[in-house]
Order: sequence, then C-alpha cells, then structure tokens
Amino acid sequence: MAQDLAPPPSIKTPAPDPVENRRGVLLVLGAAIIWSFGGAIARGLETGDPWAIVAWRSIFAALFLLAFMLWRDGPTGTIRLFRTMGLPGVGVGLCFATASMSFVVALGYTSVANILLMQAGAPLIAALLGVIFLREAVDRVTWAAILAVIAGVGVMVSDSFAANVSFIGDGLALLIAVVFAAATVITRRYSDVRMTPAVCLGVIIGAAFGISLAQTLVVSIRDLGLLVLFGAFNLGLGLAMFVTGARLIPSALAALISTMEPVFGPIWVWILHSEVPASRTLVGGVMVFLALIGHILWQWHKSRRTALPLPN
Repeated sequence: MAQDLAPPPSIKTPAPDPVENRRGVLLVLGAAIIWSFGGAIARGLETGDPWAIVAWRSIFAALFLLAFMLWRDGPTGTIRLFRTMGLPGVGVGLCFATASMSFVVALGYTSVANILLMQAGAPLIAALLGVIFLREAVDRVTWAAILAVIAGVGVMVSDSFAANVSFIGDGLALLIAVVFAAATVITRRYSDVRMTPAVCLGVIIGAAFGISLAQTLVVSIRDLGLLVLFGAFNLGLGLAMFVTGARLIPSALAALISTMEPVFGPIWVWILHSEVPASRTLVGGVMVFLALIGHILWQWHKSRRTALPLPN
C-alpha cells in the first residue's frame, strides 16, 4: 500500500531537510529584497528608451553571472554547467527572459498596479503546478498565506487600478506570473541541476532582444553606472540567489516569499526619492509582510519540531 502512495520514480521531489530549508528560505528572501531595489534604481535613470535599459541591464547581469561562475567553477566547470543544464535549464532561461521582456512591453499597455496584482497570483500558480507535477502537498497554512498575500497586494494597488482594461497589457502581466511560477517549479523539479547558467542564458536572450529593438544604446556616464547596479546587483545577483534557494524549498513557498519584492519596493523609493507611498500601499504592504513573516516563522517552528529527537 505504501508503494502505491509513493510518487513515481520520475518525480524527483527532494526529501525535506531543516537546514537546507532555512538556507533556501533565506536565499529566496534575499533575492526578493535585492529585486525590490529595482524601482528605486529605475527612478534615477534619465534615458527614456526601455529597450536600451533592457539591453544594458541584461548585458551587465550576464557579465556578473559569467564572472561568478568562472570564479566559483573555473572555465572548464562553467562550460560543463552550460552543457549539463539540458532542457530544464533552457526552459528556466526562456521563462525568465519572457518575464523580463513581457514586463517592459506590458508597461506600455497597463499600469504597474495591474502588473503587480497579476504577479501576486504567482504563488497560487506555483502551488497548483507543484501539486500537479511534483506531487507536493500544500498545507492549509500555506494556502491561507497565499490568499492573504493576494489580498494584501490587492489593497496595495487598489488606489491606482487602470480605468480601462488592456487585454494585451493584462495578458502579458498574467504571462509573467505563469512563467515565473513555471521557472520556480522547474528549478524545484530538477533540484540536482545548477540553474545559474540557465538564468545567464535568460539574460543573454534579453540582451539580444534589447539591442535589436533599442533606438540607441548611447547613455550618459551617470546612467551607465546605475545600469551596472541595475544589471549586476539587482538582476544578476538576485537571479543567482533565487535559483539557488528555490531548489531547496517547496515551489509554493519560494513563489510566496518572492512577493516580498513589491512590499519593500515602495519603501526604497520613499527613502531614496522621497515618494511617499499611499496609505493603502502601506496597509497592503503590512498585510503581505505579516502573512509572509508569519508563514516563515511557522515553517521554521515546524522544521525544528520535526528535527527534535523523540523522547525515550
């Protein structure tokens, strides 16, 4: 009977490990915080060509990721990582490339508020994909946290919903949530595959599209400095941390923690550019923050209780 309930051999769901679980949570949380600086950095850019921004950001992210792999694995090891990532790595790379480019195009059709609200559905999509493809059980506490996050993001952006519905813009925003969730599930499914070269491939694809579609790649020295930060730190380091951490924790949890990005984003813009967020943004952000922190603390308490030796 136990064999009947076991997942098929093709499903490689890693056994839970409390230490690795905490490491995964911290890495994904760190990635979300790093990504949250994106709006504050973008606010300081003077260039108005979004594809030039995509091009330079992707170039510097690719250089950072390549340098990181060369430092960590050496030239031979780096080549081996690209050769062994296989179709799962290509899939993850295409997912992140699609997400980054769709975000740029979606901004021309719909509001940031609509995009953020659609992206809040990524944990729900990741949870459903995890159940279907990984046979990962999602407990009631996680479902409750997902719903609380969606509600919180809804409150955050309710002041600035677009008056008109754009099927192109909102469709692309939904696509971002779907491909992000898919990348999370693929990373978890193939946890034995290092996905740093995969995200490097993704930003290389983004750079190719940006270069081909940009009106000009000429930017000021000031903008170039910000684009180095935007690419290497915000995108490159964030992606490296996310794909490293996402393979260690359940897909729904990884996508859930990543929603810390829209919580911290307005705070950095407030501090660095004196843009005071609306009251609903603060209330919704607090809702999301409390839901995520509560869920993380519950996960850690659960893992500690599981790790404790049984009394004699």
